[in-house]
Amino acid sequence: MQEVQLIFFIALGFAPFAAAIAFIITYSEYAKHLIDKKRVLRIALRAALVAFMFFLVVPTFMVWLFFIVLGGSL
Repeated sequence: MQEVQLIFFIALGFAPFAAAIAFIITYSEYAKHLIDKKRVLRIALRAALVAFMFFLVVPTFMVWLFFIVLGGSL
C-alpha cells in the first residue's frame, strides 16, 4: 500500500506541470482560432483540469492495479 501512496505523491508533484503545459498549449492554439477570450480561457482551464486529473489518477490506479489486484511485487 505504501507503493500506491508513493506514486500518488510523485504524481501530485508532476500533475501540475502537465496541467500547466496543457493549459499553455490549448490556450495558444484556441486563441489563434477563436475571438472570444473568455471562451478560450474556459476551454484551456478545462483541458488543464483534465490533464491534472489524468496524470494524478491513472498512475495511482495502475500501481494499485499492479500491487493490490494482480499481487505484483518489486
